[in-house]
Amino acid sequence: MTTTFLRPGDRVLLTGDSVTDGGRDRADPTSLGHGYAGVVAALAGARRPEWDLVFLNRGVGGDTAATLRDRWDVDALALEPTVVSVLVGINDTWRRYDRGVVTTAEEYEEHLRAVLTSARERLDARLVLVEPFLVPVTPGQHLWRADLDPRIAVVRRLAAELRAVLVPADGLLAAAAVRTSPERWAYDGVHPTPAGHGLLAEAWLRAVGVGPGPS
Repeated sequence: MTTTFLRPGDRVLLTGDSVTDGGRDRADPTSLGHGYAGVVAALAGARRPEWDLVFLNRGVGGDTAATLRDRWDVDALALEPTVVSVLVGINDTWRRYDRGVVTTAEEYEEHLRAVLTSARERLDARLVLVEPFLVPVTPGQHLWRADLDPRIAVVRRLAAELRAVLVPADGLLAAAAVRTSPERWAYDGVHPTPAGHGLLAEAWLRAVGVGPGPS
């Protein structure tokens, strides 16, 4: 039997920026949106119905690591999740190129480390880290890699240090884009299409041991 990261009765919080937000209804605290978070909840519930898993989505479009940290007490710790999944970072990069607002990789790491360690220390939560990703669809977006790649390195390093599950989204989507086209997976290079959300959800579920097939 394959060891699974999730456990019966888990409260799973997925949070981050617009990729996680997925158009969720902010007036409904149970809303999961139309993105990978909702797909994760649907498939995990179908594959492990006896586990009685609860999924919560608190992604907020436009969030950076700093703004995620600003709302962490209310949108994460107060919910008392047993599993915390974070995907944030692309807006830290994007704001450099569209608004000239620079967040260094060191500042990004400081904010991300703060939220993760608080979830570990105050809740004893198990952690999932999803790499921020980019599949360039315009020539200018190729330049973003110089800013984004160090952030991905931060996520990988923190995952190893904190023994978090890592979802290698950037490489996964890059490989998919090579097979077809970037627009098939992220229509503007950042926001996934339905197929992109499906690919991300399956990767998340495989990483935590709830992939398709027997386990």
